[in-house]
Amino acid sequence: MTAQPPALVGISHGTSSPEGRRAVRGLHDAVAEAVAQRNPDATPTVRLGHVDVEQPDIPATLASLADGEPAVVVPLLLSAGYHVYVDLTDAVEEETARPVALAGALGPDDRLASVLLRRLREAGLRDDDRIVLAVAGSSDRRAVDDCVEQARRLSAAAGREVAVGFLSAAEPRLPDAVAAARDLLADGGRVVVANYLLAPGYFDDLARAAGAEVTAAPLLVPDEPAPAELVDIVLDRYAASVGALHDGARRP
Repeated sequence: MTAQPPALVGISHGTSSPEGRRAVRGLHDAVAEAVAQRNPDATPTVRLGHVDVEQPDIPATLASLADGEPAVVVPLLLSAGYHVYVDLTDAVEEETARPVALAGALGPDDRLASVLLRRLREAGLRDDDRIVLAVAGSSDRRAVDDCVEQARRLSAAAGREVAVGFLSAAEPRLPDAVAAARDLLADGGRVVVANYLLAPGYFDDLARAAGAEVTAAPLLVPDEPAPAELVDIVLDRYAASVGALHDGARRP
């Protein structure tokens, strides 16, 4: 008889946006479907929780599992900042009802660059456009470095320079990065924002108000299938951390 694998517990930031909630729920549903297809004989439990704004929170999500059922918490977050290193780490360390391991954040990853480039092309990216990557921002330098690295990967995928603009906590702020990119435009060119946000919501609204001629959609679009690349990243982060449960490790 095949042993039951650990639960996959995806933890998003949380949002008050109905569109954002639908988009993240779509990712959860796509992950659950992929897990079932890949593990028909012993399908892991899949749960969705949130670190802020929404319920269930992390403790409630873990408590929804069967008694003693081990779990891997996968941050549905694009970079590893305060929420990963403090909120999620503390929640995992305080869990006593089951073995729990914490996986790494979703980015940086070349597959995210592929999705970002696809969103840019869907928005009508032209050869003479200048790209600015819009990121949420963090006071944690490690998260900022992750975002800069993701910009480098997008630059390699797009074959052109990509600037970075932060929506909070770090510099340069997105409106300033957009203005700086506009100063470098050739005649007829535009500033186009690549939207390095998981789903619609407050930060997406800020990105669209930053002054660019075009702002691409975020990685997840409500009522559209979640990108296969994102699903694969979630499953890869989960698989990489399953072994940590046997080793007693609880952090990424």
